[in-house]
Amino acid sequence: MNVQQEVSVARARSLSRRWFLRDCGVGLAGIAAHSLMTSTVKADTAPPAKPLAPQQPHFPAKAKRVIYIFQAGAPSHLELFDHKQELTNRNGQLPPAELLKGYRAAFINPNSALLGPKFKFAKHGQCGMELSEVLPHTAKVADELCLIRTMQTEAVNHAPAQIMMNSGSQQFGRPSFGSWSLYGLGSESADLPGFVVLTSAKGTSGGASNYGCGFLPTMYGGTPFRNAGDPVLYLSNPAGIDAESQRASLDALNRLNDQALKTDFDPEIAARIQSYEMAYRLQTSAPELMDLGQETPETLQQYGIKSPKDATFARNCLLARRLVERGVRFVQLFHEAWDQHGNLTAGVKQNALDTDQASAALVSDLKQRGLLKDTLVIWGGEFGRTPMVQGGNDGRDHHNRCFSLWLAGGGVKAGYTHGQTDDFGFNVAADPVHVHDLHATLLHLLGLDHTRLTYRFQGRDFRLTDVHGRIVQQILA
Repeated sequence: MNVQQEVSVARARSLSRRWFLRDCGVGLAGIAAHSLMTSTVKADTAPPAKPLAPQQPHFPAKAKRVIYIFQAGAPSHLELFDHKQELTNRNGQLPPAELLKGYRAAFINPNSALLGPKFKFAKHGQCGMELSEVLPHTAKVADELCLIRTMQTEAVNHAPAQIMMNSGSQQFGRPSFGSWSLYGLGSESADLPGFVVLTSAKGTSGGASNYGCGFLPTMYGGTPFRNAGDPVLYLSNPAGIDAESQRASLDALNRLNDQALKTDFDPEIAARIQSYEMAYRLQTSAPELMDLGQETPETLQQYGIKSPKDATFARNCLLARRLVERGVRFVQLFHEAWDQHGNLTAGVKQNALDTDQASAALVSDLKQRGLLKDTLVIWGGEFGRTPMVQGGNDGRDHHNRCFSLWLAGGGVKAGYTHGQTDDFGFNVAADPVHVHDLHATLLHLLGLDHTRLTYRFQGRDFRLTDVHGRIVQQILA
């Protein structure tokens, strides 16, 4: 056999292997393609042409959209939502020995003295919800709130706890609650992302994992909007590019991507097409969205906005209302400022001053516009604070055994306080709610069965609640 014949044989063998891997129905490529094609909510033969189109829920939903106000840093439930007179009575004393059996704190010596609440509490609304004096605006909407005092989580440090609260896992790489919601329901907005992220104060310890899509296709991830300039980087056309030439280039690119999508069945190609089209439409929709000059002076005053251009938590709350009005499925606000290991009194007072009015205004504004009944609003952080003192006489450590958050609208029981903690706000005494239980319940309100909302990855079906979670029936309206 001469050299030319040997080359021909080798080439034939190479092509034969390529053919087998690419085209054979039982080959590796066939298995991979089958996995991709069956990794959607519905077992379609290929990624949908409009992957973010609205999807039908598993059953009739109470909530159509979500605004998640994530108060990162761990607000102290003992200063805000869960008054403990026994802590006041025993301020400066050591905690009971039986209380600390088997307990390990994040940073402090568990045998540190007990610290009484720094603020007065009173009952508000017809429901008699007990709230701190630093939340006067929240107190006015008490009859709209569902306060959960018995939240629990495993994580004891900020980044893992934030990721746990947002994705159901302490590990990086899992899809966030917002991404799961968008994956299950799609978006009703053609001109804005289905999942928008707004940030005030400082960035979260958990970073982008708090709103990332994990192993879901990238189109389901949260899109951060900036506080100044273009809401999204590079939204404006560069010099020399007009709308006509941009549209022509985008059309040509989409045709190429569409051809690849039809042959490769890769959902990331669909995500790329969606991303290019969304960026194009955002050039018109985003500036209009961010223009708060369209709002009345009375509305700006209601939220506590002094200047519409100032990047504040209050501005983000108003933007959240404007986003859901425009069909955005999930809006998440991040405000990390609540980590009071010391300077607790001044810190909590300032944080409440920065967030209380706008949070309550959002609830009232949504109700006034007829949106609260099918918009689920969530307010809370990643864990609570210890009954024991840290940082001299004015601070609290991380505490994951019980903490508080509130919900409003979207099918939750209004004017209701769920669960009870012990006399020290240390352990749950009745009706615990784990993070997985909360996620299962929130998905239920969105019309999604948390056991059925799955995505196959690395050989198994994943879900937001993993293998856990129960629906907390008591908080449902």
